[in-house]
Amino acid sequence: MIHTHRLELFACRASEDFARQVIDHINAIKSPEEPDLHLGALEVTPFSDGEFQPQYSESVRGASVYIIQSTIPPADNLMELLLSIDAAKRASADEVTAVIPYFGWARQDRKDRPRVAIGAKLVANLLRAAGADRIMTCDLHAGQIQGFFDIPVDHVYASKVFLPYISNRHFKNLAIAAPDMGGAKRANVYARELMCPVIICHKTRERANVVGSITAIGEIEDKDIIIVDDMIDTAGTLCKAAEVLMSRGAHSVRACATHGMLSGNALQRIHDSPMEEIFITDTIPHPELADDPKIRIVSMAEVFASIIHKVYNYEAISPDFVQ
Repeated sequence: MIHTHRLELFACRASEDFARQVIDHINAIKSPEEPDLHLGALEVTPFSDGEFQPQYSESVRGASVYIIQSTIPPADNLMELLLSIDAAKRASADEVTAVIPYFGWARQDRKDRPRVAIGAKLVANLLRAAGADRIMTCDLHAGQIQGFFDIPVDHVYASKVFLPYISNRHFKNLAIAAPDMGGAKRANVYARELMCPVIICHKTRERANVVGSITAIGEIEDKDIIIVDDMIDTAGTLCKAAEVLMSRGAHSVRACATHGMLSGNALQRIHDSPMEEIFITDTIPHPELADDPKIRIVSMAEVFASIIHKVYNYEAISPDFVQ
């Protein structure tokens, strides 16, 4: 395909390593006629008061610009992405796509208490105000967040890498569990594709990040259970669910989650829990966990590379995913 706008890919500081992997995969799948892709030069100048300013060290005039950045804490990562989008538009980029492997603030997707903000909607507004023309992200906490945007959203699913990974492990008596009612749809998708039963857990919360009690419904005894979720934050729900499942006679318990936030004492809880393994992706960088005895990191870089390449070439992406 002959393009009128060249492809340029940049990364903010929180996702530079991930972006380099994405570029390697794009260069591996592109046609010989397409030029090799390189990571564009995006310099960030810090100021003594804590502010910073991104600057493109090469022209982006007329280009299709893709900026990769997970909006993980601190909020500076979100601000850096917004400033980078604004800088690209002011430098006359033809279109700017924000590639956000982990979309922060997504758990604030509704007004669940009086006088609270809807953080996910605010972030959507900020990205559009900064000049983003398209959003590309992975396993949103709630799929309806796509409706907060008035621009196209490419929603990528980690099931693309997790399903083959789990299948290749050849568990003898597999069952998929949802850690709460909100995860039942995701668990059903995995169970359908892996042809195994579903277990649904129901939890009550005492307050944010503190789980009260958990009950489990389904065939548990002697099962090799994998709990699937979109993210692991403090791991409180996950570890308590694993304890309940083991107490009900499960043969083994593992967990599979797209985004490994792993805040607070999450790692200690996981290591102290009866879970044998945790599968996460690299949407949130954790280079320090490469040799962790319980953590297995599965890369999403190849998936994002394929989607970026297809979107740039106006190809369909929906056949790539199981929903």
